[in-house]
Amino acid sequence: MHSTLLDGVIPETCVSAAVAAPSIHNTQPWRFRLDAESSTFQVRAAPERGLRHTDPAGRALHLSVGACLLNLRVAIAHSGWSPVRRLLPAPEDPGLLAVVRLAGSAARPTEHRADLYEAIWRRHSSRLPFSGRPLPPYLRNELREAARLEGARLWFPDPIETARLLHLTAEAERRNRIDTDRASESNRWVHRDLEPNPDVGLPQAVLGPQDASEHLPLRDFTAQRHTERLVVRLFEAAPVIAVLITEHDRRADWLRAGQALQHVWLLATAHGLRASLLHQALEWPDLRRSLSPTPGRTGHAQMLIRLGYGPEGAASPRRAPRAVLDEVLPSR
Repeated sequence: MHSTLLDGVIPETCVSAAVAAPSIHNTQPWRFRLDAESSTFQVRAAPERGLRHTDPAGRALHLSVGACLLNLRVAIAHSGWSPVRRLLPAPEDPGLLAVVRLAGSAARPTEHRADLYEAIWRRHSSRLPFSGRPLPPYLRNELREAARLEGARLWFPDPIETARLLHLTAEAERRNRIDTDRASESNRWVHRDLEPNPDVGLPQAVLGPQDASEHLPLRDFTAQRHTERLVVRLFEAAPVIAVLITEHDRRADWLRAGQALQHVWLLATAHGLRASLLHQALEWPDLRRSLSPTPGRTGHAQMLIRLGYGPEGAASPRRAPRAVLDEVLPSR
């Protein structure tokens, strides 16, 4: 394998940054291929890591790959090159979700803040209680702009609408717990990479605590509500929820939403914010339709993001770059 693609760019380092992205159930459904002659990264789907019951259309898979694509772009820019991306560049090859060509030089301005690269390594999902400290208006505006740059919209609903969205999320979590196929699928992926000790059970970082007030429906990653294995805590009384929205709902929109999600999350991390994802209602078509904003607004909900100030959370296991990086295609 070639150690460099172009001067200053180490493929393994860029892929390490890419795979630090979040993915549904930590499936990490991506692969990478490099073409040294064209100075191009190919970002491909790994369909064998898809979720047949939870994500039959592959929407969440595309969001996951979009998030890793954003990390890859940030890492390339950090290496001194301008990443030029194309989404779905080959209709005859549906597994090729994006290509990123290295162009330009470090002297050219980039579309991302310089501190986003460092935030890649600090971004973790925090399913712990946040404080009641409000998000400043300027920060909300910066997060909205980050989503806009990637082709999406970030909406902060008011308290009444937030309560409605959380109610839909709770209903989705209830359905997930009683759906045998989804429960088995969730358990299989959680156990697959973590390999917990059967005498100890799953790590607390995966289980997360239970909200004592029962108004913040966090996902139970065992796919069952094992209250004896959860720490009961009181979460924030007024959660801040942001809804990520795209105008259309096609594969390219899902990839844009994934990039917007990760751009927002990295920017939030750079500002000291924590985040966790409330994806449950998006996994049920009828509930997802109900997530749409008030009548008269257009758009399709792609993710609910809980934001706030609080504990950092813990990193989930990641596959090594060599496990997802195909052989570099050499210059001819």
